[in-house]
Amino acid sequence: MREIELLAPARDLKTGREAILHGADAVYVGAPKFGARAAAGNSVEDIAELVSFAHAYKVKVYVTLNTILYDNELDEARRLARQLADAGVDALIVQDMALLNSQFIIHNSQLRLHASTQMDNRTAEKVRWLRDLGFEQVVLARELTLEEIREIHEMVPDVRLEVFVHGAICVSYNGQCYASQYCFGRSANRGECAQFCRMPFDLVTEDGQVLQRQRHLLSLRDMNRSNDLEALLDAGVSSLKIEGRLKDVSYVKNVVAYYRQRLDEILRRRPEYRRSSLGHEAITFTPNPAKSFNRLFTDYFLHGRTPDMANIYTPKSMGEPLDAQSRLHNGDGLCYLNDEGLLEGFRVNRVDGDKIYLANGAVLPRGTRGGLYRNYDHDFEQQLSKPTATRKVGVRWLLKEVPDGFLLRLTREDGFATEETFPYPHELARSPQAEPITRQLSRLGDTPYEAMGIDIDMTQDWFIPGSVLAEWRRICAEAMLRQGAKFNVQDADNHEPCILNSELAKPQASSLSYLANVANHEARQFYLDHGATRVDWAMEVNPKSAGPQPLIMTCRYCIRHELGLCHKAPAVPLFLRLADGRRFRLHFDCKRCLMEVYAEE
Repeated sequence: MREIELLAPARDLKTGREAILHGADAVYVGAPKFGARAAAGNSVEDIAELVSFAHAYKVKVYVTLNTILYDNELDEARRLARQLADAGVDALIVQDMALLNSQFIIHNSQLRLHASTQMDNRTAEKVRWLRDLGFEQVVLARELTLEEIREIHEMVPDVRLEVFVHGAICVSYNGQCYASQYCFGRSANRGECAQFCRMPFDLVTEDGQVLQRQRHLLSLRDMNRSNDLEALLDAGVSSLKIEGRLKDVSYVKNVVAYYRQRLDEILRRRPEYRRSSLGHEAITFTPNPAKSFNRLFTDYFLHGRTPDMANIYTPKSMGEPLDAQSRLHNGDGLCYLNDEGLLEGFRVNRVDGDKIYLANGAVLPRGTRGGLYRNYDHDFEQQLSKPTATRKVGVRWLLKEVPDGFLLRLTREDGFATEETFPYPHELARSPQAEPITRQLSRLGDTPYEAMGIDIDMTQDWFIPGSVLAEWRRICAEAMLRQGAKFNVQDADNHEPCILNSELAKPQASSLSYLANVANHEARQFYLDHGATRVDWAMEVNPKSAGPQPLIMTCRYCIRHELGLCHKAPAVPLFLRLADGRRFRLHFDCKRCLMEVYAEE
């Protein structure tokens, strides 16, 4: 039986709590520094509080420490990792090989290591290499097809595979985008991406002929693989990841609840898969991912190359498509693409029956390119602004008579139990006690627990005052919270520390260019110790290592295919041109089905 986790983003403590209440089996959150979303850092104290809340439901907390590191940052990064280990986090998601220092890992052997998607994980050979280095879970590249994922699992079955199923998509293979660094001095590998891919470009030929003018030619739609969850599980995926560490609480509530419901439908039918956390959720709204921020949806290569992977007209949210049956509300936001392909929007001031009054005298267009969309549903957002979920873990009580008092045992739905013995005189009651005992033990209040059954094992109807029983109940519930939250430490008892094996962990190439993202001497020495003969510095450290016309993006997405130019001859050289005149040469490697973006000198 394979444990399956729904992995949700947590921008902060509040968002993390809501992700858990709405059904996440694990959450990933940014550390105070060194995360690939620099704007989504959290204090160690907040992360520790999130861990405490999560572990009551056996939900795991993963922390991103997945930027490349400079030499002067290594000591601080390791101190931070030790603090996170002390806070009880379940794994670190890392990119920089300097964090694989064997002494550091052995000292913190309870820490699991997950290989960030920033490591560019797209082959079975790479995943096997990471396994040999001690990584337990690998975040695969978003570009892989279902069959490619299946092949990796079959070749390396002892590694848990993590795959994105929803959210924003980077157009370049993760870890292989240098456009932001090259153009703006803001490194995507340092969590400071300037969103180069969301900018408008002209598509021009070498002689200046304009084929597309000011279109968002690199801006991909958002991922939605909700219809393929079962296929992903059958292909070997264990962790289904929702992107969104910069998304707000309402987004996380809606999307997590939606995927929880879809996943639960599968788990009810497929006993070979089981949920990795505890509890069941009660959701007070109908989840619909189209109502949250989205640039329209794509399953993005899961079933091969398909049309409409990009939204070249706008990088902004378009929301849900509307039709004649759609109900509008006061305060809704509507948008459409005008005849020039530009996004226009307006607010609904008032709805009166079949009459719609728009703000500022705007007129609802009759014919629009691609239809009319609602990118803000006022009523839906009002629902999400209130408490919308509860999550309870099923427990069972046993109240048992013992010679000098009573034993009270609390057993969680996964079989974990805690018990306390309370000295108390055996005094006969004047009336049957089963009902008042059941009523008192069922009052679990604001704890994570819900009583699913109460067993009473007594030879007589002994009298126990309600106040006494309430105190016993409180003591046992607190013990369950305290002891049951230590599951990650218990698991660590059987966890082998990461010990590098130089015979197994050979690098993927003997000569490593700047594309290997080596930014400190320890990472460089790591590769040299494991068989590399040459290791160049990352572009962030030495811009000259990339050459005068550097490769700044490697994409499986192809502009020619997206625009229907793939098989049209002749295949003339094409360039992307920013509004300021800077050009970027496109190279189409049709044999490998890749598009590469090069900067001009």
